[in-house]
Amino acid sequence: MIIYQLLLRAFGNRNCVPGGSYARNGAGKFNDIDEEELLRLKKLSVGAVWYTGVISHATRTHFRSIPDNDPSLVKGEAGSPYAIRNWFDVDPALAVNIDNRMAEFEALVRRTHEAGMKVIIDFVPNHVYREYRSYFTDENFYPLGEPLHLPASLHSNYQEDPALATGNDVFHAWPSENDWYDTIKLNYGHRSTWAKMLAVLQFWVGKGVDGFRCDMVELVPAEFFAWAFGLLRAVRPGLIFIAEVYGKDNYWKYANAGFDLLYDKSGFYDTLRGIVRGECPASALTQEWQFLGDLQPRMLNFLENHDEQRLASDFFAGSAKAGLAAFAVSLLFNTSSFMLYFGQEYGERGMESEGFSGVDGRTSIFDYCTVPSVRRALAGHLTVEESVVYKEYCRLLRIATGDAIFSKGKTYDLMYANPASDRFNPDRQFAWMRGYAGSAMAIVANFDDHPVDVDVVVPDEAFAYFGMTSPASSASSCPAPTSSVIPGSTSSVIPGSTRNLIHFHVAAHDYTRIDVSHL
Repeated sequence: MIIYQLLLRAFGNRNCVPGGSYARNGAGKFNDIDEEELLRLKKLSVGAVWYTGVISHATRTHFRSIPDNDPSLVKGEAGSPYAIRNWFDVDPALAVNIDNRMAEFEALVRRTHEAGMKVIIDFVPNHVYREYRSYFTDENFYPLGEPLHLPASLHSNYQEDPALATGNDVFHAWPSENDWYDTIKLNYGHRSTWAKMLAVLQFWVGKGVDGFRCDMVELVPAEFFAWAFGLLRAVRPGLIFIAEVYGKDNYWKYANAGFDLLYDKSGFYDTLRGIVRGECPASALTQEWQFLGDLQPRMLNFLENHDEQRLASDFFAGSAKAGLAAFAVSLLFNTSSFMLYFGQEYGERGMESEGFSGVDGRTSIFDYCTVPSVRRALAGHLTVEESVVYKEYCRLLRIATGDAIFSKGKTYDLMYANPASDRFNPDRQFAWMRGYAGSAMAIVANFDDHPVDVDVVVPDEAFAYFGMTSPASSASSCPAPTSSVIPGSTSSVIPGSTRNLIHFHVAAHDYTRIDVSHL
């Protein structure tokens, strides 16, 4: 599955004065995701859209009958989408008609379904906005026995006595600027918290939502998810639950709790980022793949999301082109699902200062801002480079989802058979095979900033793994070596050996795949 994360507040917005208010900058709307935009997402092979920032959260903006929140607690003008202030309402900034805001969201759900895609929204089970008490009682939080002391830099007059534990497990009354001071942690030691949060999920399932990206699941007991998911799936068997999980040792724990997909952040993402930046060898991917084992199909690969720096930013690859090899590996290495962050398909760089969020290589989730490449796409004025990136993304995503070798096939890592040599550099090249129903592909990704000519050894065992006869084994009874030429490469078969040598020419920051089914 390809999941497209879309921050609604920024998506359709046209204005961005750094630190600008809602009245000055405006915000994207539910209605911006119209039939034309949904058709564009289908061209990217998207199967589900994660609409980020749907649920009403703390903000400095006053919307008629909906008051603003304490400005000293709100991060940025717009506020964090993860500081929920009303679990049963949508963000009024996303509606054209504020009084009709829920109906506008429901219409978006219908349009998305009619376009053949599922709808995913956030579920934040660990914490809520600091002032959100109407739905909860004292037993749903952690009182600390003394008044709250917010950082002096916030210049806050907010009073909380007793202080309640802060969202990121700060169990003292002195949260810092770097803590989630705008939130308070929910207490799952009381069963009423379980019941209240199940009711939240049931409410949004009733609105037609097909799944939930669950925030910071490691701060919530896995037993809660297993209980809630079981009850929900008894009514809606096809619901999708995605875990934002970081600790690799927790992958199985939350998979067993019923999550369909788990972030592969600390494994695949961190390793690919390190390879792109020259901080670790390409061969390091092998141990991440081996670690996952049978969890491979349950993982969610990504190169961007709202928390991470843009792939094309100066803090990561530096350009969309420089991140292409990582994109190909994420998509084509195994059958894991892949998440695409809006604007990534154009090479969005995220190098603007939007206000609360400075120049950090991210699109701000705290400000009323815009995304330059998306704004140009909506206006029909993409740059030449952005158009090229978009076409390549469409092509690769179509291969990953439409070619059975990649969407269904098994994986064989070739790195063990290809140590460092004058014809292969495992620090900067990564080689593997995919096979399905008697067909196989050999693939090489090149993380170098220059083109390379490499020879890749494919052992007999690789062909046997896919139920195929090795060309080298077949040639062992022949009187002389044979060779065949494949577009983009040459392949030499060595009689009497267990080696098949395939020559690849791979452009800088790119990949090449060779059909090895008929050597």
